[in-house]
Amino acid sequence: MLYLDNAATTLQKPQCVIDAMVAAMSQAGNAARGVNSASLCAARIVTEARQELAEFFDFSAPNRVCFTSNATEALNTAIKGYFRPGDHVITTAMEHNSVLRPLFCLQDEGDIRLSVVEADEKGRISYEKLEQEIQEDTRAIVIQHASNVTGNVIDLERVGAICRRKNIALIVDAAQTAGCVPISMREMNIAVLCFTGHKGLLGPQGTGGLLVREDIDLHPLKEGGSGIHSYDRRQPGDYPEHLEAGTLNTHGIAGLSAAVRFLKENGVEKIGDHERALAQAFYEQIRELSNVNVYGDFKGARTSVVSINIAGYESGEVADELMDRFGIATRSGAHCAPLAHRVLGTVDTGAVRFSFSYFNTMEDVDTAARAVRILATE
Repeated sequence: MLYLDNAATTLQKPQCVIDAMVAAMSQAGNAARGVNSASLCAARIVTEARQELAEFFDFSAPNRVCFTSNATEALNTAIKGYFRPGDHVITTAMEHNSVLRPLFCLQDEGDIRLSVVEADEKGRISYEKLEQEIQEDTRAIVIQHASNVTGNVIDLERVGAICRRKNIALIVDAAQTAGCVPISMREMNIAVLCFTGHKGLLGPQGTGGLLVREDIDLHPLKEGGSGIHSYDRRQPGDYPEHLEAGTLNTHGIAGLSAAVRFLKENGVEKIGDHERALAQAFYEQIRELSNVNVYGDFKGARTSVVSINIAGYESGEVADELMDRFGIATRSGAHCAPLAHRVLGTVDTGAVRFSFSYFNTMEDVDTAARAVRILATE
């Protein structure tokens, strides 16, 4: 199988990730739940992972690196934990449901007022329109770093500068960029950064988290065991325990920590450049096919996502043919981004998404492009 569904999850992981998880499975107990050697081993794994991630994202408070099971849980924690009744919130039409649904929930319950900034036919957001939506009671902009449908990358430094001028928070969904696009919370003025471990970070599923700036306080999404202050009626106020109820996925965190070290050693820019070069080469081979529509802006900053449709076919039919006839794994459908497909005019068909990883090659690109040419000319 030629795996080109890396925007959903990276299939191939560095060997160091696998080794770290295997070692943790035989050595690590429950972090912060005792002073035995197994518990202390787990505590060291978790502490080192917080430090690795804080450094990786240019963040100064490792104790405010809080682990979750994925970016969806992180975004729910940030969105449902930060806003108060009466707040105005801004987001965009290109967001994933992990942003939209929590915001719609708060909107439907009457807790917030929500403004959704539209995008153009290529999925591009106007930064001028984003700033124009800011009102006196706007508390934050919640925005993705890159679209999981088009691959377009948002200029977070520009958005962060807007938020700094207007004294509002910037909450970022980095699910599609963490590990393949450099992120500096400090330079980008990010208040809360939400990430997942199983995509560009090359870590295992079941890992993710949020980095919460020290001037930001969130109400916990979950409450329960914390290992400290057990006699308190409420979740401890100290971070990270404030947002981490229950036993952590220490084995997964060990793998995530190893993945971050791998990324540091090999260079995020180098990894991202390789992935984007593959995506650009694929785009160049298919963009002039008369029956193929390609979505997104290929002149601006991008990830390694290329989404297409072949005229006359529903996206699921194309994805099935790619898998059954050519052994190529892609993702079809709405990609959990309903408003983005409305913008692109693909609500009825969905789209077929190709997404390349550090472990793909130019030979893979040629194979995928050849398959598209065959399907588009039949």
